[in-house]
Amino acid sequence: MTKTNMDLSELLQKHDQGDFLRTIAKAVLQLLMEADVEGLIGAGRHERSGERTTWRNGYRDRSLDTRLGTLNLRVPKLRQGSYFPGFLEARKTSEQALVAVIQEAWISGVSTRRVDDLVQAMGLSGISKSTVSKLCKDIDERVGEFLNRPLTGDWPYVWLDATYLKQRQGGRIVSVAAIIAVAANTEGRREIIGLGIGPSEAETFWTEFLRSLKGPGLDGVKLVESVRSSVYG
Repeated sequence: MTKTNMDLSELLQKHDQGDFLRTIAKAVLQLLMEADVEGLIGAGRHERSGERTTWRNGYRDRSLDTRLGTLNLRVPKLRQGSYFPGFLEARKTSEQALVAVIQEAWISGVSTRRVDDLVQAMGLSGISKSTVSKLCKDIDERVGEFLNRPLTGDWPYVWLDATYLKQRQGGRIVSVAAIIAVAANTEGRREIIGLGIGPSEAETFWTEFLRSLKGPGLDGVKLVESVRSSVYG
């Protein structure tokens, strides 16, 4: 049975084979590097600007080991000068800030304050305040695309799990239920196929959540198992 106060990242890691968290974490860090380089260059990709200081010159591959797994990143290169993001230096990565952004993106959409905290924690100097709002939109879209990706083939086995999180609503902190659905296909591959937030683990909430799983193409289900004994009350 899941701890009722389990952190969302723990819940995801418990069931995920790494694809969800690694994919989103990699996308977020890649977006941060691209924005950082644009700020340092003084112009966006293919943009004409009198303030430009140099030009892009391809990428170099760099792996980053984190508790979410190894992230294979593409670090931008410059024609003049060099670029090396601070978070790739030993002991500089703030995984707590990174996971917080991913968690917030799922629950209610990323706030500019949270992304700004991440930028500061990563030691990135080229990202302006005006760029942070664009990053929020990009991160939310990346998370949304992953959660709404289509499923193909049969997924005969589904596991359901849940935990409770603290969330700010209307100026006060309330407890909300976070639920997750994990499926295994006929080849034994496991994937997170559904995530939801609701006021409690009431039957109506679970019913609505289960019906929503048909949207991405969940077919061939033969067995649904609850990891929590409190599902449906």
